[in-house]
Amino acid sequence: MTDRSLVVVTAGLSQPSTTRLLGDRLASATERALRERGEEPRTEVIEVRDHAQDLVNHLLTGFPPEGLQKTIDAVVGADGLIAVTPIFSASYSGLFKLFFDVIEHEALSGVPVLIGATGGTARHSLALEHAVRPLFTYLGGNVMRTAVYAASEDWGASEAPADAGLAERISRAAGELAAAMSGSRRAPVPDRFEDPIPFEELLRPRTLEG
Repeated sequence: MTDRSLVVVTAGLSQPSTTRLLGDRLASATERALRERGEEPRTEVIEVRDHAQDLVNHLLTGFPPEGLQKTIDAVVGADGLIAVTPIFSASYSGLFKLFFDVIEHEALSGVPVLIGATGGTARHSLALEHAVRPLFTYLGGNVMRTAVYAASEDWGASEAPADAGLAERISRAAGELAAAMSGSRRAPVPDRFEDPIPFEELLRPRTLEG
C-alpha cells in the first residue's frame, strides 16, 4: 500500500463543534475511499482554535512559533487537504481566514482540496462557492467539484432524510478527493531556508553595470 497524508483543518470555535464533526465525517469517508483504492491514509486533524494566539503573533512578527510552523508544514506537504469552516456573516470565519493568511501564495499548488462548511441555515451554502472556493484557488489548490455544506437541519438521526442527503454528499466528495490523491504525485515542498544567501554576500557592495 502507498501511504497518503491527509490533513484536516477545522475552524470551529466551540468544543465540540459541528465544524469538527463535519471534518471528521469527511475524513472517515475519504479514508475508506482511499483504502478501497489500495492506499493507506495517514490523517492529521488541525484545530485552528488551538493556534489562535500563535497566528496573531506570526502576523505581527513575521516569524511563526515552532508548533505553528510544524502545522503549516503539514498542510503544505499534504497529499490531500480537507478544510472546513463555520459560516459567519455569509463568509468563512475570521479564524479560518487568519490561518490561511499565513500560507504563502500558491503553497498549495496541485494539492487536492475538499472544502466544507457549517451554518445555521441552508441559505448560506453559497458561501462555499463565492468565498471558500476562490480562497483555495488563489492558493493554488486543486479544489474538488463537490463542496459539502451542513446546516443545522442536516444533523439528525441516521435514518432521517436530511442526514441521508448529507451522507450522500460526503460520500461523493470523499470519493473525488480520494481519486485526486491517488493520481497525485507531488514534488517535495522546497525549504526556502535550506540554501540561504551567505551573509557576506548580502553585505558585499554592488556595482552598477552600464
